[in-house]
Amino acid sequence: MFEAGDIREWRGHDVVDADGGKIGTLESVYVDTTTDEPFFATVTVGVPTRRRLAFVPLIGATVGPGYVKVAYTKKVVKQAPSIDTDGVLPATEEPSVFGHYELAYNPGAGGERRLARR
Repeated sequence: MFEAGDIREWRGHDVVDADGGKIGTLESVYVDTTTDEPFFATVTVGVPTRRRLAFVPLIGATVGPGYVKVAYTKKVVKQAPSIDTDGVLPATEEPSVFGHYELAYNPGAGGERRLARR
């Protein structure tokens, strides 16, 4: 895994799938609020007139010169829940982001959010 500070430096770099196919560009990093570790990233996808930010887990991700390689296919990421390029992920949508990747979703003990943008 990589340090939280390091992954933020990759903003604007390519995000590629396991086969090296470009998915999009890294826009933001979301940390798990229970550990403050990077957990998801948003990737700019779509055509120039209809761009959106798709969520992709950073579990199993690696970094290389100018790219972040994620453990999911381009197709799976492009079908993932997304937000507008200037949007915010509503707390009520967090379970669907986790569910798309078959990851367990457990909000905080007081019902607080699981993801925070850094």
